[in-house]
Amino acid sequence: MHTRFGARGHMGRGWKGRGGWAQTEAPPADDAAAWFAGRLPGDWFTGAPKVVVDREEILVVGELPALTETFADDAERAAAESGRIARFREETRETRIEIARQAEHRYRRKVAWGAKIRDTEELFTTHSAPVMTRLRQPERLVLDTLVDAGVARSRSEALAWCVRLVGEHTESWLAELREAMSTVNDLRAKGPDLD
Repeated sequence: MHTRFGARGHMGRGWKGRGGWAQTEAPPADDAAAWFAGRLPGDWFTGAPKVVVDREEILVVGELPALTETFADDAERAAAESGRIARFREETRETRIEIARQAEHRYRRKVAWGAKIRDTEELFTTHSAPVMTRLRQPERLVLDTLVDAGVARSRSEALAWCVRLVGEHTESWLAELREAMSTVNDLRAKGPDLD
């Protein structure tokens, strides 16, 4: 399969054959958390950042030091935390762009950033990837009901809402599934080489 890379080294599309063009696979990113832990400045976060990887994106979210000031109420504290996160975003922009460029070259995925203080979390730059799917009429009616009720503005937003809802209510099951998949991948890697 022929693969083309753009000027910044981003993964291109490769010729698939009679079917036309197909997106090439991104390399594994199993070591991304370790790479970011080693690459990020030591004074940015209070510990190692949370690094979440999927096929299109790497999300890096770090914990900032807690505020020591006294606040009148929770709303005032949340506003101050949001302001501190905004300051971090501005002060680290150039360095984050350079680190993201290096990571995108290494892993062939977009890099998104976020920061949190206690319960206040903000994501700065997240990638919205189109997902092709075929839905039968009963599934489309569910999405249309969510749109008609004002829960979502479009079918794609309604689908994203459904995915988030399922994720929130089945997180422990999804974690077990990911762990099982990891075990299968480890066993597959240990299997005989058929080349």
